[in-house]
Amino acid sequence: MNKTFKLLFVSILAISLFLVGCSGSSDQSSGEGEAPKDNGPKKDTLVYGRGGDSASLDPITTTEGETFKITENIMETLLQYGEQDTTLHPGLAEKWEASTDGLTYTFNLRKGVKFHDGTDFNAAAVVFNFERWMNGDDKQFPYYSMFGGYKGDEGHVIKEIKAVDDHTVQFALTRPQAPFLKNIAMSAFAIASPAAVEKFGDKFRENPVGTGPFKFVEWKANDRIVLEKNPEYWQKGYPKLNKLIFRVIPENTSRLNALANGEIDVMDGLNNSDEATVKGNDKLQVLKRPPNNVGYLGFTVNRPPFDNKLVRQALSHAIDKKAIIDSFYGGQAEAAVNPMPSSIEGYNDEIDPYPYDLDKAKELLKEAGFEKGFEFDLWAMPVPRPYMPEGMKVAEVIQESFNKIGVKANIQSVDWTTYLEKAKKGEFDAYMLGWTGDNGDPDNFLYTLLDKDSIGSNNYSYYSNDQLHDILIQAQTETDQAKRNELYKQAQVIIHDDAPWVPLVHSTPLLAASKDVANYKPHPTGSEALTKVEFK
Repeated sequence: MNKTFKLLFVSILAISLFLVGCSGSSDQSSGEGEAPKDNGPKKDTLVYGRGGDSASLDPITTTEGETFKITENIMETLLQYGEQDTTLHPGLAEKWEASTDGLTYTFNLRKGVKFHDGTDFNAAAVVFNFERWMNGDDKQFPYYSMFGGYKGDEGHVIKEIKAVDDHTVQFALTRPQAPFLKNIAMSAFAIASPAAVEKFGDKFRENPVGTGPFKFVEWKANDRIVLEKNPEYWQKGYPKLNKLIFRVIPENTSRLNALANGEIDVMDGLNNSDEATVKGNDKLQVLKRPPNNVGYLGFTVNRPPFDNKLVRQALSHAIDKKAIIDSFYGGQAEAAVNPMPSSIEGYNDEIDPYPYDLDKAKELLKEAGFEKGFEFDLWAMPVPRPYMPEGMKVAEVIQESFNKIGVKANIQSVDWTTYLEKAKKGEFDAYMLGWTGDNGDPDNFLYTLLDKDSIGSNNYSYYSNDQLHDILIQAQTETDQAKRNELYKQAQVIIHDDAPWVPLVHSTPLLAASKDVANYKPHPTGSEALTKVEFK
């Protein structure tokens, strides 16, 4: 109970008794100095229901979205994206500039910003983080491969990073990298407290310390993560909430029930079939995340029989994407042709999709030497994801389709963290996964997911094509966007023919929230800081 409420209790007894009768639980009391409304103290704790737990709370150590949902609120990047797009805006850096040759970037940092442990954010902290990442490898820091590899690798683009003074950082590149600034703003490259990293070592992933609007409090695995307001946050007047609680509720339907019962305030992974139910409840609202993803079936191409391109092409003809979309997406998705959505610049709309054609699939299998089919393990995600809210059911539809051409798919699954680890190591025959774009650039889909440089990080199919690699590196180096777009269109032709994936869908992910949740703006990258969110 806050001070304002106590004063009202003393001065206006009758009204205060009414307010006590209407108030919620103690963790939903109003913020200090905030006058309660007639219907009770304003809630200041938001409970977010999600389908799976985070793999880590050090964003550079993983590639999965459940981590970024949390770390976006704890740690910050030099640049930030727009509220619902990937335009670039100041973050921990107030200003930035690039040299005309694209080889030098200078960032002017905010002054007076502190990490949650009381240490100073400064240029030395930025240098510490980048040197930590570049001196690692794809097992430790998979996302850093966005910069062309690691220190000592031939393709590594960051030649040097130095602190010019306490509040100025300069990057020198070995070659221009067109998406460099977009990469800098990605959730994975959030700046951590050097003192905390040195204190906790490998345990930093369980004890994150940043400069963000919320501070880490506790993590109960597969249950909840609790954050509390950072009272020293550099954006004055924010955050609006005093506490965030992220709860794990694996089943989408159970999560919706928890929302309807008032146990949580926001949920992701709303089934499309439940959208009408939410809209029909005057206490709830539907939120839509701008589409920026792909859900796919991947083949590990260094494992037989998926090392045979004809086999991959055959299975590409054996999946009825329309049936999947009609059954599980309620019109909130489109059939995928390429690995990236059409909203991304450089999308090749002249590529014809593999039609659903079982006769053609059998013909290709025969040509590949598998006229009688074969048997393999199909791994299905154990948690709902924005691009695939009902992964196991989609896997069953694919299994049935493959059975029609004599291919037996044995559906397997395992917990989410182990699933990602096994996929990263190339231990699956075929697997279901997806990707939500990080920065709005085609490089973030094609190079990140399918270039040979990304094997061991985000290229779970272990797909390697030298011609594709040369085109993607050229596209990174090219600063003329129109020329970049043409290169990416060429890259998509190669990928389509090689078929390391079956791109399935590009979805519009749905969330649901209590009607009194205000200023929640889902971001196309799949994660958003809840700095401005509050209750009406």
